Amino acid sequence: MKKVIYLLLLLTGLNVGCKKASTDGGVVPPPNGQAADLPAGAKDGVAFINNGTSAIVTLYAPGKTSVSLIGEFNNWSPTASVMKKTTDGNTWWIQVDNLNPGTEYAYQFLVDGSLKVADPYCEKVLDPANDNYISASTYPNLKAYPTGKTTGIVSTMIANQPAYTWKNANFIRPDRNNLVIYELLIRDFTTEHTYASTLTKLDYLVNMGVNAIELMPVNEFEGNLSWGYNPSFYFAPDKYYGSKTALQNFIDECHGKGIAVIMDLVLNHSFGQSPMVQLYFDGSKPAANSPWFNVDAKHPYNVGYDFNHESAATKYFAKNVMKFWMQQYKVDGFRFDLSKGFTQKVSTDDATMSAYDAGRIAIWKDYNAYIKSIDPNFFVILEHFADA
Repeated sequence: MKKVIYLLLLLTGLNVGCKKASTDGGVVPPPNGQAADLPAGAKDGVAFINNGTSAIVTLYAPGKTSVSLIGEFNNWSPTASVMKKTTDGNTWWIQVDNLNPGTEYAYQFLVDGSLKVADPYCEKVLDPANDNYISASTYPNLKAYPTGKTTGIVSTMIANQPAYTWKNANFIRPDRNNLVIYELLIRDFTTEHTYASTLTKLDYLVNMGVNAIELMPVNEFEGNLSWGYNPSFYFAPDKYYGSKTALQNFIDECHGKGIAVIMDLVLNHSFGQSPMVQLYFDGSKPAANSPWFNVDAKHPYNVGYDFNHESAATKYFAKNVMKFWMQQYKVDGFRFDLSKGFTQKVSTDDATMSAYDAGRIAIWKDYNAYIKSIDPNFFVILEHFADA
């Protein structure tokens, strides 16, 4: 029998607010983009080429009429950088030239002439409503929001960032049958609510016998004061706790103390600041043509907007999220929140939702196989409470 001990840090409060997409009714829609296949080197989001002086930027947005890239590199012009679309009509792309490597650029997508969204694949966002409450000690030199140039959440990109040098790259994980897991919310663990301040308490955890930390969600969520179960951006660490490098260093230092780091990953749902939600939204809920979300949640425990995990687009996105955190941050496991919600079977009560579900089993077998294809010894924990 697996011996897993959870020392729960009991905390309060969940910010569940959603925000509307940023629109500008006065913008004249740019002309439709011409059809062209993706160039070599393109990837989801931003791919830098030519030693960081150029970038290929993509957006998966099937069914849209026009998409422009707006940002500091073109003075937020809606017509200067009209994106091309692939011949299948699903992905929009453009190459931006004359960039300065090492300069951080803010940018958005202008979709169908009025909807401004950030990049779902970006690794950092600027939030005009919440960034002012992040101290310089928590996030030094945080880029200022481009006030007066645009509205809504914006993405940032920067070429030629130095890669983090891992000091404990050969960390050996604890035996999975003898994990002692401490569930930890960075926000409330120390007064400073930062990765750096939490590092000073690692010996305290080690002395209690803890050999694994389960970080409550640390990817970008709505607001600052939240448990993190209202996610919006899946590749960007939430800045309220510190920078990307600070999070990488936190994980590295945990490994140096013999502590594995398990990430609480929320892929049952997303919230209203998500550009994926905003791209296909019908007044108060996802539109029927959303590649990722159900119009209505399939189960009674849902909050936010319910991912359809039988959709090929959702499977592709979710696997990219998993791979990113495994490879870029060297986390040792995932604890999947509300895992029994990964189903397309409609249920209105707990008994129905918790019953045997072949579709849900197939989804989880697929995700688990994908994770283990990257790292066979990776920890996979489900918040399940179901027959299967």
